[in-house]
Amino acid sequence: MRIWRRLALVPLVAAIVLAGIWVAGGVLTNDFRLSMLLTALWLAAAGAAALAVAWRWRALALPVLGTAVVTAAVAGGYLQYASSVDKVVSEQVAVAAAAGNEGVGRGAFASAGHATLLRLADGGTVLTLTELETDPGPDLRVYLVTGGPDELGDVVDLGALKGNKGDQQYDVPASVDTERHRTVVIWCRAFSVAFGSARLA
Repeated sequence: MRIWRRLALVPLVAAIVLAGIWVAGGVLTNDFRLSMLLTALWLAAAGAAALAVAWRWRALALPVLGTAVVTAAVAGGYLQYASSVDKVVSEQVAVAAAAGNEGVGRGAFASAGHATLLRLADGGTVLTLTELETDPGPDLRVYLVTGGPDELGDVVDLGALKGNKGDQQYDVPASVDTERHRTVVIWCRAFSVAFGSARLA
């Protein structure tokens, strides 16, 4: 096989491995532990398939087996790191006690921490997470939703979770209907599972 055809297999193999991780971890189940197990099984199956191709066609060993191994190692290493290392933040956040700030809603996470929706005296709305303590994970996002952690409903993505522990603040777009979006969900986008939620009363 010509070299350019072999090189073309590199992005193809990488895409297949990553797509399998996405399906196994984020599509098939909403259970985090099961997602991790399915992801590990997929990586093992992809590695075995690449090894079989390399054994059958030696010229494809480097572009197929090499790419599969490197992609699996990088993706697996990232997932392992993101799921085991805490990130602590300590931002100064707005409080309802400050002159003119108005509390719109407040709720507590089951693990630890509080979520507070505030309308600021100088304009704008923010969501503060204080004394938060949840598990670390890959690609965690802060959502305001109309539903709950199982059925999200309409979602407003406020951005990446700054840290799985500590105090932090997020701007809420002016277009958000805070009467409808009454639940904060820490969402793992990589595995399509909630890491915590707080209903704003």
